[in-house]
Amino acid sequence: MNVIDAIRARRSVRRFQKGAAIPREDVEALLEAAMLAPSAVNSRPWEFYCTDSAERKAQLMAAHPASRMLETASWAIVVCGRPDLQPRHGYWPQDCAAAVENILLRAVELGYGACWCGCYPSEPRTGDIRAVLGCTSVPVAMIALGVPDEAPAQKGFYDPERATFL
Repeated sequence: MNVIDAIRARRSVRRFQKGAAIPREDVEALLEAAMLAPSAVNSRPWEFYCTDSAERKAQLMAAHPASRMLETASWAIVVCGRPDLQPRHGYWPQDCAAAVENILLRAVELGYGACWCGCYPSEPRTGDIRAVLGCTSVPVAMIALGVPDEAPAQKGFYDPERATFL
């Protein structure tokens, strides 16, 4: 699969085949893609919390009101920012977003579905998720990952009215 095919195939999947196993090696492949994302001055201001525990996913759902899809997802991946690793720049949220997009595109390539649930800058959401994870970093996004049990229609498209060529 080439890049544009993965971009065109990516969807926000909210229903997964409950109980479908995804090997840890595949999750690590997603994390590799995330960590290949660009970051300001190559500071790599991120860390990742991954769980396939039903109990931990339930705690994350309680902390994030728009993450009900974790109920059937195989894994939750929380992308957290580390502003301390970028003290002279404030680009850590963008850098984490680039890592999230790489995860989503690699998931398509591997045949999985995923949904990006934003966390930062919404409080108390970020604080609640931080408490579930037991971390001091900033939860930027949570990704539900699984074997799709739906095939959502494409929503994105090229709109030439939104492009200005100077």
